[in-house]
Amino acid sequence: MPTLSRPRSARIVDGPDRAPARAMLRAVGFTDEDFHKPLVGIANTWIELMPCNYHLRSVAEQVKVGVRAAGGTPVEFNTIAISDGISMGTEGMRTSLISREIIADSIELVARGYQLDALVAISGCDKTIPATVMALARLDLPSLMVYGGSILPGTFEGHDVTIQDVFEAVGAYYGGKMSEERLAHLEAVACPGPGACGGQFTANTMAMAFELMGISPMGAGEVPAVDPRKASVAEAAGRLMMDVLRRDLRPRQIITRESLENAIAAVAASGGSTNAVLHLLAVAREAGVALSLDDFDRISARTPVLADLKPGGRFVAADLYRAGGMRLFAQRLLQAGLLHGGALTVTGRTLNEEAGQARETAGQQVVRPLASPLKASGGIAILRGNLAPDGCVVKLAGHERLQHRGPARVFDSEEEAFGALRRGSIKAGDVVVIRYEGPMGGPGMREMLAVTAALVGVGLADSVALVTDGRFSGATHGLMVAHVAPEAARGGPIAAVRDGDTLVIDVPRRQLDVVVSEAEVRDRMAHWMPPPPRYPSGAMAKYAQLVSSASLGAVTS
Repeated sequence: MPTLSRPRSARIVDGPDRAPARAMLRAVGFTDEDFHKPLVGIANTWIELMPCNYHLRSVAEQVKVGVRAAGGTPVEFNTIAISDGISMGTEGMRTSLISREIIADSIELVARGYQLDALVAISGCDKTIPATVMALARLDLPSLMVYGGSILPGTFEGHDVTIQDVFEAVGAYYGGKMSEERLAHLEAVACPGPGACGGQFTANTMAMAFELMGISPMGAGEVPAVDPRKASVAEAAGRLMMDVLRRDLRPRQIITRESLENAIAAVAASGGSTNAVLHLLAVAREAGVALSLDDFDRISARTPVLADLKPGGRFVAADLYRAGGMRLFAQRLLQAGLLHGGALTVTGRTLNEEAGQARETAGQQVVRPLASPLKASGGIAILRGNLAPDGCVVKLAGHERLQHRGPARVFDSEEEAFGALRRGSIKAGDVVVIRYEGPMGGPGMREMLAVTAALVGVGLADSVALVTDGRFSGATHGLMVAHVAPEAARGGPIAAVRDGDTLVIDVPRRQLDVVVSEAEVRDRMAHWMPPPPRYPSGAMAKYAQLVSSASLGAVTS
């Protein structure tokens, strides 16, 4: 095996003057042989507080086996992870999006501090996935991302369930439609083991997007977390990493305008999470590629929804894996002319070449034929108007309503809105407005799954709309508008809305408006005062001072 280049780690371990560094590394098990091989960082996001990342220690061990077998010295390190599902509906949810920046920063610091030659990043829960890719793009070292895989569905009363069902069951319980005993039974069976949430929620949306972008090896992420094949997939990723290092293939050669458009098409065609808008904007910024909200609207408008996945469809990620996986999905999109097939992937093959290996399972129903899509156009749309002059995001998959006009019910926090829902004071036809939950105002732009799922549970999903400067979970469905920009805390028009104002959501016209004159809005805002910061110090305060608008990806700079 030829000697591999060590362009960075040699500065740490070579020469007489580096004897102190080598002495310290020997204390943790390094040998002379290790010092003469490339140092390959294994950036893990393992944590013992959620199923999504709980199994990543074993994934990392197998990646390390592959790196060693192919001539490298793997060095594992860990970073933080916040579970959206566990923190949902609490103060802790404010930390989720903030953690994306801290994860990316911490990976960058370790890679720079130890002069690593290459990186394999291992992700699981929602923010760990884009955060790892943001770091890879920022560092631009030979690298790739490995997704830990999806959880298997639970079984409740004879049918498959996911965590989405539990959130919606809470609403059903408060609406008198489900007993406490049945809720407890559902809770006990919904999450049968490790892995990220099973529907096309944010984790699986981003994992799919990054496979079609090419920064993750095609077909690796689709293998469920507890599948016996996961070990061999992880080992193969470690071996691939050393090949990537030999070829000196860098993330910015993979993350291009074309590959970002491929990722957006994947989100649209799968009815994926609106969070993908924030995350792909952030990755594009790190890679130095121009990308805007209008690109999402343009690509989604021409892309049919082809994957019948929850929350809008019937199936979960494990079903997609059995149906033919990412290669089959990519093949369909390529056949429709919706992807840039010549885009390079981390394997060294083009997207066309990867999709050419697709094997469709006979009789599968997860990936629809081009002639019979679930929807003729994609899963998201970008709206503007006097309520969102800088744009906002609406999810179209999983419901048929494209227009809504109704009176505003205004709440200055998620807790206020959820309390009103529990009291039964939200009625059919209302537009629930939740503000001061944006990137700066939250801070951290909380997801509203507790509220949106409860609306489904109490039977209001088809008659109520929701508008927020916060975010939605990938499990959200119904006519829900998020990422309203400018946010309320920055003096955006959403801060001027009052109870009873008529709000108009018009997706075909791409409009979100409040039926109030410009003069009245100006008068209201003349008396507006920004709320005091929720956190006077620490990471939360720092983030609130540095974060950009949601329309720019809610990145810090």
